[in-house]
Amino acid sequence: MELGDLTLVSVDDHLVEPPDLFTARISPAHVDVAPRVVRREDGSEVWRFLGKEMPNIGLNAVVGRPPEEYGIDPTSFDEMRAGCYDVDARVRDMDANGVLASMCFPSFSGFTGQFYGRDADRELGMELLRIYNDWHVDEWAGAHPGRFIPLAVPPAWDPEAMAAEVRRVAAKGCHAITFSENPEKLGLPSFHSDHWDPFFTACADEGTTICLHIGSSSQLVVTSVQAPIDVMIALTPVNSVQAAADLLFSPVLRKFPTLRFALSEGGIGWIPYFLERVDYVYAHHRAWTHQDFGGRLPSEVFRDHIVTCFIDDAVGVRIRDLVGLETICWECDYPHSDSTWPRSPEILWESIKELPEDEVAAITHRNAMRLFRFDPFAHRRPEDCTVGALRREAADVDLSLHSTGRRSSGPGSVAELQAQVDVMRNRQPAGT
Repeated sequence: MELGDLTLVSVDDHLVEPPDLFTARISPAHVDVAPRVVRREDGSEVWRFLGKEMPNIGLNAVVGRPPEEYGIDPTSFDEMRAGCYDVDARVRDMDANGVLASMCFPSFSGFTGQFYGRDADRELGMELLRIYNDWHVDEWAGAHPGRFIPLAVPPAWDPEAMAAEVRRVAAKGCHAITFSENPEKLGLPSFHSDHWDPFFTACADEGTTICLHIGSSSQLVVTSVQAPIDVMIALTPVNSVQAAADLLFSPVLRKFPTLRFALSEGGIGWIPYFLERVDYVYAHHRAWTHQDFGGRLPSEVFRDHIVTCFIDDAVGVRIRDLVGLETICWECDYPHSDSTWPRSPEILWESIKELPEDEVAAITHRNAMRLFRFDPFAHRRPEDCTVGALRREAADVDLSLHSTGRRSSGPGSVAELQAQVDVMRNRQPAGT
């Protein structure tokens, strides 16, 4: 196998909602309060809704820009590559990167629909959330069949409404939904309560995978407010470690034996030690903690329920048998600052080029197809889905870096970034 023969499906990318998303689709009753994009005096653009503002943080949309211009300051649409918010441009960028298909997380919408739920009444909140989900499934993913795994956002303020939305979008072919890696950090009940049972029941019934993206708790791993921002960036996968432990020792996975969670952007190199550790804890402490995995080990339950995901993790690939080859999926993370675009195939190839072809296929696309109920080959011949074939179709795409002329003011502190995150965190669902 050569690099050009790879077929790549990314289970973690992101989109920036287009400026007319709501104003073009809102009902007449709510047209005056529809979220809209406004330009500030400093040139940045923000979403304004019911008197509050939500910025697009710069690190969320930096592909195609020189790294020295990265930063956490709010940005504007004219500073972004069009593929961030325009689906046709996105597909062209995917082709140029040799990526067949992508699953895209929202930006200002929040991983649990926070943008829609806190300040709006329930009727308006549900209308906005459904506008986003319908646009995402029908217009974003639907514009290019076989190129996107649709991903819905839940109305986390109401578990029964969440269940209804899971079933509604499943009927449209969407079998993935975002949620929080730690809902308690958002002021919501934890995984250890039965509060979420209607939602989990619907997901189990519909074969819907629940995606827990790092940072979806709006909680950063902070060692010290004086620490450089590099410390926080390096430790972000720890959020997935915490989420995995919380889920594994909660009743959820035993109560719902077919339910599946994805640890989106969490990496995989840490997993073998984690599995060894939870098995050790179970063996040594279950007599007094009264944990009961029904004659199985926690590590076995983990592999039945958890989808593992990585961007660039050579160590994890080397120990893939200890991770669980059948659980591993690959990610590109376009257009975030961690993204490997436009050299994703080259970077991934360094980790997988010595693997057997069937294992390469599992990691690069087969696991994603199975775990997310997605079949791109129903729309495109397999030989037209490879890195080489896609790149030949996009030979004219400009991959050079484009400067905005505005250099970053510096990385800032962890405290400054947490303040930006708190803007989003304050949009907690209504009724909490």
